[in-house]
Formats: sequence, structure tokens, C-alpha cells
Amino acid sequence: MPDHTPSPPDKPELQVSATSHDVLVEPLQLGKRVREIRLSQNLTLEEASKRTGLARSTLSKIENEQISPTFTAVNKLVKGLGIDIPQLFSQPRKTRSSGGRRDITRCGEGKPHPTPTYEHEMLASQLTNKKMIPYKTTVRARSFDEYGDWVRHDGEELLYVLSGSIRFYTEFYEPIELFEGDSAYYDCEMGHTLVSTSDEDAVILWVTA
Repeated sequence: MPDHTPSPPDKPELQVSATSHDVLVEPLQLGKRVREIRLSQNLTLEEASKRTGLARSTLSKIENEQISPTFTAVNKLVKGLGIDIPQLFSQPRKTRSSGGRRDITRCGEGKPHPTPTYEHEMLASQLTNKKMIPYKTTVRARSFDEYGDWVRHDGEELLYVLSGSIRFYTEFYEPIELFEGDSAYYDCEMGHTLVSTSDEDAVILWVTA
């Protein structure tokens, strides 16, 4: 993710004034660090918003270095994400190109994350600071009306139909039927939803980056 607010050479990493709770906090690459922590906890922007009490749009702007959070916002991030301030302001760990990490998820042993419309099984959940979030999902929803509104979040997403069939709704395109073996790649900030159309609930593989 490009850093849209490059720091001057002599700028200190962290500037916090004790005179006001609403002064700006400007650590080096804070937005990247916030996004790294959120993704390591497998949280969408909506989920992080509920945990921290910060608006989704505010979180998105912080992560994209479009705004600097106030000290009050920093406290909400720390409390909502269950971390301490040193963790938030530490430099993101640099990933070596020759890294040797791996995580095996046995069939049916992923971390469950049920919602009213989807039953997610988070894969590779033991690895933190992942660049992608893979998960297998059983699509319980049978109607667009079950959502109430479009699903939106940051990033891009690949879905692959493992079994059954789905109707794929997207904000700017006509709904399309996808069957076993079909896939779709799309911008997650565009509203999107899925409903099962097969007799059995469809199962898909999702990879979010």
C-alpha cells in the first residue's frame, strides 16, 4: 500500500502533546501498522469499527494514511484491538523474500466464524501478519433481502465455488449464477453479496488481500 504522506527527514517518529486529548499522533507508517494488526486478527473494517467505536470511513482513512488519528482515536484502537500502545507504534515486521513460514489446516479444523448469512472457516489462522486471508465459507443465505445492505470492505477478493451453486450480486453488475469450479475476482469496496441457489448450501473458497 503506497504511503501518501511521506515524512520530512528530521520528523520524529511519534509526536504526542500532553496538553490535549485531541492533538494529532503522527508515528511512522501508523496506517500500515493498524491494517497489519487488523488483518492479523482476521477482522474486516466493519468488525474493527464495532470493536473500536471508530467509524469505518475513519479507520479506512487512517489505514490509507489519509488522516492522522487523534490521541483519543489511538486509545480506542488500542482498547478495541486488544493491544498496548508500544505494539501499535512498533515498526511493522519486514518480511524477507526467502521466509520459511507455513501453516497447515486439516479438513474441518479451521477457526469457525459464523454469521447470520455465512458460516466461515478461517484457514491458516495460526499465521499472523498475512498478506492474504483465506477462508472456506458455507453460504447459508437464500435471498438478497437477508443482508439488509451491501457487504463492503477494503481490498480485493477471489472466490472459487467448491460445491453447489450461488448467485453473485455486485453493486455495478447484473447478478450472475456461478457453479462448481467457477470463480470471480473483484474489488471489495464495491457492494457484494452471495446467496446459495443449489439444494444444498454452496461452499466456496475465499481469498481476501
